[in-house]
Amino acid sequence: MATPLSDTSLSPLRTVAVVGLGTMGTGIAEVLAAAGRDVVGIDISEAQTAKCVAALEASTARAVERGRLTEQRRAELLARVTTSTDLGAAADADLVIEVAPESYEAKQQIFRELDAIVRPETILATGTNALSVTRLAADSARPERVLGMHFFNPAPAMKLVEIVSSVLTSPAAVTAVTDLALDLGKEPVAVGDRPGFVADGLLFGYLNQAAAMYEANYASREDIDAAMRLGCGLPMGPLALLDLIGIDTARTVLEAMYAESRDRLHAPAPVLKQLSEAGLTGRKAGRGFYTYEAPGSGTVVPDALTPREDASGAAGRTVRSVGVAGSGTMASGIAEVFAKAGYEVVLAARSEEKAAAAKARIGKSLARSVDKGRMTAEAAAQTLERVRATGTYDDFADVDLALEAVAEDLEVKRQLFGTLDKVCKPGAVLATTTSSLPVVACARATSRPQDVIGMHFFNPAPAMKLVEVVRTVLTADDVHATVREVCGRIRKHAVDCGDRAGFIVNALLFPYLNNAVKMVQEHYATLDDIDAAMKLGGGYPMGPFELLDVVGLDVSLAIEKVLHREFRDPGLAPAPLLEHLVAAGCLGRKTGRGFREYAKR
Repeated sequence: MATPLSDTSLSPLRTVAVVGLGTMGTGIAEVLAAAGRDVVGIDISEAQTAKCVAALEASTARAVERGRLTEQRRAELLARVTTSTDLGAAADADLVIEVAPESYEAKQQIFRELDAIVRPETILATGTNALSVTRLAADSARPERVLGMHFFNPAPAMKLVEIVSSVLTSPAAVTAVTDLALDLGKEPVAVGDRPGFVADGLLFGYLNQAAAMYEANYASREDIDAAMRLGCGLPMGPLALLDLIGIDTARTVLEAMYAESRDRLHAPAPVLKQLSEAGLTGRKAGRGFYTYEAPGSGTVVPDALTPREDASGAAGRTVRSVGVAGSGTMASGIAEVFAKAGYEVVLAARSEEKAAAAKARIGKSLARSVDKGRMTAEAAAQTLERVRATGTYDDFADVDLALEAVAEDLEVKRQLFGTLDKVCKPGAVLATTTSSLPVVACARATSRPQDVIGMHFFNPAPAMKLVEVVRTVLTADDVHATVREVCGRIRKHAVDCGDRAGFIVNALLFPYLNNAVKMVQEHYATLDDIDAAMKLGGGYPMGPFELLDVVGLDVSLAIEKVLHREFRDPGLAPAPLLEHLVAAGCLGRKTGRGFREYAKR
C-alpha cells in the first residue's frame, strides 16, 4: 500500500475521476487515494458504486490487519474517495481515467459527454488494452489531451502502467501522466498506439495459441497450464489466465489485434467465440475453460473434463537401472536426477574422459546441495556411487531405460538410436530428450519403434519439475505408462503431448519470443521497456530478451525454424533481426553479446 503523497510529488494532477467502478476501476481508485489524490468514482450503477466502496473498505481493513496501513491512514484514504452516478461529478477533475467496457461506442459516448463537462486543460485517459487510442482521441473535442493509461490487474499490486500516446497527444499531457504514475509507485512504460500495446500485444498472441492447442485436442487443459507454469516459471497457465481475464475480453483484444496485423496468430481461436457466445466467459461466469465453485470464485472444482486419478490404463514395465547417453550439462543433470531417486545409472559418453568429466560435474552439483543443507554428505556420496561412468554404449546392455541427451541434431540422434537398438536388451524403453526434433524419426532408426518415446527434461534438470512425455503414433501403451511411473518416482511432473514440433512449452514460448523481436525490429518499443512490461505486467520471471540471451540466439533461431517448417504459418517465420544477430555471431551470454552486451568472464 503506497503512503500518502508528499509535497514533493512530481505530478500536478491532484483530483482524479475514475469512470467505471468494476474490479479495475476500484483498484485504480484505491491506488490513487493511497497516494494522496482526491478521487471521484463514477459509475451509472448505484449498486456498483456501493460495491466499490465496500471493496475499498474491505481491502484497506486487510491492509491494517497486515500492518501495511494504520487506522488513521485508512480513514484518510477512504475520506479521499467519493462516488457518484453522475458524470458531471468529474467537472473539477485534473485527470479522468475511464475504464468502461471494451466498446468504442461506450467509450466514445463517455468522452463526448466529458468534453462538455471538464475544464479545457483536463487530461482524458482511457484504460483500454485493445481499442485505438487515436480513434477515441479523434472523436474528442480535445484530442491533444487524450491518451491511454493502461493499468494491470490487480491495480494495487501490479507495478506496470503503459502510457499510450497517439499522434495527436500533447507531450505535456504525457509528461503529467507519467509523473503521476511515478508518484503512484508504478513503473510507467511509454508506448505507441497499437492494439495490445506491449504487454498484452505479446501476451494475447500466446494465450490465443494455447487456446488453439487445447481446441485441437493436442493436450489437456491441465497439462497445457502445468507445462507453462513449471517449464517457464509463469505464475499461471494460459487457460487459467484466460478464465481470469475473461474469455470475452480476450476475444475483443484479439479481434482488435487481428484487424491491424492480419496475422493469423492473432485471429481468435474458434473456441474463444464458442465459449463467449455460450456465456462461459471464465471466472466471472463460474465457468470457462475450467469450472469454478461460483461466479467470481477462483476455486476450481472437478467437472467432466477433469482427469481421473484412477485412469491409469496399461501397466508399466519394471525399471531398476537407467542408461544416460551424453556428457553435457543436460546429460549429467538427468543422471543426477535418476541417481537421487535410487536408480542405478550408467552414464555413457564418446570417451572415458568425457564420461568422467560428466560424473565429476554431478559430484560438484551434489556438493553444492550439501553446502546448502539440501542433502547430507552421506546421501550425496551414495548418490554419486550409483552413477557409473563409461566410454562405451555397450554398457547399456542391461539397462531397463536408455535415455539420450546428445546434440540436438537429428542425424546424430538417429545414429545413436541405431546403436541403442543393437546393444539394449529386448523390452528396454528407449527415450530421447529432444526439444524440437521428431521423436518418430528416432524411433524409425530402430527395429522396435514401439519402445521409443520422448522425455523432454528442462534445464537445469535437477531443479526443473517438468517433463514433457512425447508419444508417437507407434509408441506402445506400456512404454507410455512406464515413463509416467518413472516421472513420478523421480518427482517430476509429467505432461502428455503428441509428437509435433515444440511439443507444448516451446510451441507456445518461442512464437512469443519471436514477436518480441519483431516489436524491437519495428522500433515500437525498446528492449528494456519490453522486458519490464512482461516482468511487471505479466509476472514473467524474465523478460523475453533476457531469456533469449540466456537460451542462446542460435538455439532460439533453430527452434523457430523448426516451428515454421512444421506449421507453415507466415507469422512463425523467424524475425530477420534474430537471423542477422546469429549470422553476426551474437548468440547471447555465451558469446558476450546478443541483444545486450555482457562482461567477459
